[in-house]
Amino acid sequence: QVQLVESGGGLVQAGGSLRLSCAVSGRTFSGYHMGWFRQAPGKEREFVAAINWSGGTTYYRDSVKGRFTISRENAKNTVYLQMNSLKPEDTAVYYCAAKSGWVPTPRTPVRDYDYWGQGTQVTVSS
Repeated sequence: QVQLVESGGGLVQAGGSLRLSCAVSGRTFSGYHMGWFRQAPGKEREFVAAINWSGGTTYYRDSVKGRFTISRENAKNTVYLQMNSLKPEDTAVYYCAAKSGWVPTPRTPVRDYDYWGQGTQVTVSS
């Protein structure tokens, strides 16, 4: 079984920072590519960032480039999303996801990811 548990969400003022963590169970963590997604009420789940199994390749949606950084520590079975200069439009439930096979890109469909966490709420006040 593979389980993903997000943490680090909360309420922050615009311009502030948060670091989300996603702990992944099992010894197969390094074999998965990882992604972060977010979903606001009434909106579709959207891609935020992705990182390949080795950490050498990353992707971001345009609206977070320069503000968010995805990283991973395979020895700790953990993927991170450092979020700086947060904006109210970043408010959403953030989910981490794991994917086997081909390296994901921003255009990889949500359905192509194999495992999902329960999500953590990020609220940015204006």
